[in-house]
Amino acid sequence: MTSHSNKLFITPIVLVTLISISYHISNAADFCVADFDIGFQTPSGYPCKNLSLVSASDFKYSGLVTGGSTANMNKVSIIRAFVQQFPGLNGLGMGAGRLDIVPGGAISAHTHWYASEMIYVVEGTVTAGFVSGVATNTVYLNKLSKGEIMIFPQGLVHFQVNTGTDTAVVLATYGSEDPGTQIISPALFGNNLPSFLVEKATNIDEAEVKKLKALLGGSG
Repeated sequence: MTSHSNKLFITPIVLVTLISISYHISNAADFCVADFDIGFQTPSGYPCKNLSLVSASDFKYSGLVTGGSTANMNKVSIIRAFVQQFPGLNGLGMGAGRLDIVPGGAISAHTHWYASEMIYVVEGTVTAGFVSGVATNTVYLNKLSKGEIMIFPQGLVHFQVNTGTDTAVVLATYGSEDPGTQIISPALFGNNLPSFLVEKATNIDEAEVKKLKALLGGSG
């Protein structure tokens, strides 16, 4: 009697069939415009808008044409084109934003845990950098002028400062329609965690912690 092993043998024709099935499953739809009214966001995105209701306007977004107000502590305007603002991005793995930074203004140190970012300087001059995630905490810093780009790897702390004399306009693009953002200073000092615990967690003197909490709207 011939014995059979438990190994799975896949013939070329079966392999081609599996690849074909996988391809058709993954490309079952060309797009999935988000419908915020019929469900919540999941790791795979929002539910799809009924195809009969989709129009060309779902794939156009005019929010980045002009900047917003820079009358704030950081002297910046951030206009986002994420899935929440531009439903046509749903499931496509891309997003964008417009940053207007007046001289001396800054995009505070922050991270995006779901995506890498690339910035393109449309106007002005910015100094931008990120800190590596390895033990050395190496800073990679560049001064960027009109037409230049820089990338920030996913999850790493990064920032942009207008070190020029004119308002800088920067286009940011992301490898996700919802890259996720955490700004470092408010996360540490804009909360209600008792100041003595923040001191222990950051090694910053408690009196200074309280000053930062007062500045950033924290308590405790």
